[in-house]
Amino acid sequence: MGDSLITIVAIGLAAVLMFVFPLMSLSERTDDVSELVVQSTTDEFVGEIRTTGKITLDNYEKYLQTISSTGNSFDTEIVVHQIDENPGAKVSEAEMTKIGENVYYSIYTSQVQEELNKNGKIKLKQGDMVTVTVKNTNQTIAQLLRNFFYRISGNDSYQIAAQSNAIVTVNGSN
Repeated sequence: MGDSLITIVAIGLAAVLMFVFPLMSLSERTDDVSELVVQSTTDEFVGEIRTTGKITLDNYEKYLQTISSTGNSFDTEIVVHQIDENPGAKVSEAEMTKIGENVYYSIYTSQVQEELNKNGKIKLKQGDMVTVTVKNTNQTIAQLLRNFFYRISGNDSYQIAAQSNAIVTVNGSN
């Protein structure tokens, strides 16, 4: 009786070692590739905004389509800090050519999407700042396996994430 129990345990352990751990490794690699695609696409999207000085609806939709092609769903956040050159009454003694101080105001994802849907583009000025943050909202196979074996749980856990930001270097034109 004791030998058959050890044999069953050995077969079960062998099955886990032969199938589950390679599956976990492969799924982790798939998530790494997806994260690489999302990070490089996010960098390209933000870089294009930086060099052209505008966000267009076509580029935004192309960006969303490219990151969705990984087979995951994402929560994409865009924050644009637009410079408002405020010629106020304050004058700095250190810099006589400038009147007032620059103030940034922020527009967020919903406002960006609303403006893009209305006008098709958002023109930015030199000195504006753009930040794009992406996190997956679905559970990947690697997350499911990890949660099963290691009992890691939580709704805020994400596997694939990317962030990129830049300062616009040119004024947006038509």
